[in-house]
Amino acid sequence: MISRRAFNTFFGIGTGAVATSLAGLKVNRRTSSTNLSESSTPAPTVPTVTPGTHTSFGKLKTIRAGVLDIGYAEAGPAHGPVVICLHGWPYDIHSFVDVAPLLAAQGYRVVVPYLRGHGTTRFLSSKTMRNAQQSAIALDIIALMDALKIHEAVLAGFDWGSRTADIIAALWPERVKALVSVSGYLITDVEAQKKPLPPKAEYTWWYQFYFSTERGRLAMEDKTYRRDLCRLVWGIVSPTWHFDNATFERTATAFENPDYAAIVIHNYRWRLGLADGERRYDRYEKVLATRPVITVPTITLDPERDPFTAPGNGASYRDRFIGTYAHRALPGIGHNLPQEAPTAFAQAVVDVDHFESRIEADPHRS
Repeated sequence: MISRRAFNTFFGIGTGAVATSLAGLKVNRRTSSTNLSESSTPAPTVPTVTPGTHTSFGKLKTIRAGVLDIGYAEAGPAHGPVVICLHGWPYDIHSFVDVAPLLAAQGYRVVVPYLRGHGTTRFLSSKTMRNAQQSAIALDIIALMDALKIHEAVLAGFDWGSRTADIIAALWPERVKALVSVSGYLITDVEAQKKPLPPKAEYTWWYQFYFSTERGRLAMEDKTYRRDLCRLVWGIVSPTWHFDNATFERTATAFENPDYAAIVIHNYRWRLGLADGERRYDRYEKVLATRPVITVPTITLDPERDPFTAPGNGASYRDRFIGTYAHRALPGIGHNLPQEAPTAFAQAVVDVDHFESRIEADPHRS
């Protein structure tokens, strides 16, 4: 096996990134499964909060982690059990602006980072490829956990955040106490992505195809078009969420990151096999292409009004979760679930944290 020092030097992520060693890909080979959805101890009830009650996190923090200076918000007691909340596109940390205080009130230390290319997160070097392939983003969060000396956390996310949390749970389950994943199992198989979907499904991905063109890239680089496009997406994918201008503008400031356009364009082109990643991540992508199972305790959430919600009430990805598991559908809620339904999202975090312990399995099992 490659030595930890050689591995970390090769990846350029520093000697603190312990969890990025290949040992994380080799867990005990047990293939038993469970359909249990009962908590081992009763979970407290999260008080109901009206969406939009909170508008800010207070002073943000930054920390050097891997190839980035990561900007993040933090709430709750410094020594509480950790929850890391991960946003998607075209969103930012404000998707969790109501969730974070709810969890902090339950005693959790809540960490909400800006993903690469968003908000106050910056690349340390101008020479680093502005790469947004899925394993690169997942390793950013592992590096953040190492920098903050967080060995284990509950991971909770939606959109890009769900994908990132799913990957970490699949490849490094020892770092994930439990998982909340909106829209279920979102790990990308690039080869499968090359096959067409039914036309109605393709229609919902219009911007993915737009970003595959030079026109789309130029639109994302234009400040006005970028904001207009992102706001349009908000309205389409969350048809029942009546957000105001101030709510959108708080998030839109995150789009001013100098690498925002490059990261967004690369993410969507890479998914379709139209842009290369980096060879340093090949070993992870090969495992992820096998659709590895997730063994940690998990709650999946499906928002009813999200056009990307798969039919079948979670049936299409149920076999990917073989640990303690529950699935919940949220009627009337759109894509930005934590901001539209913060109480339900926070309750899922608290509930999954009270599930029975994980089982162990080979992540290569498919």
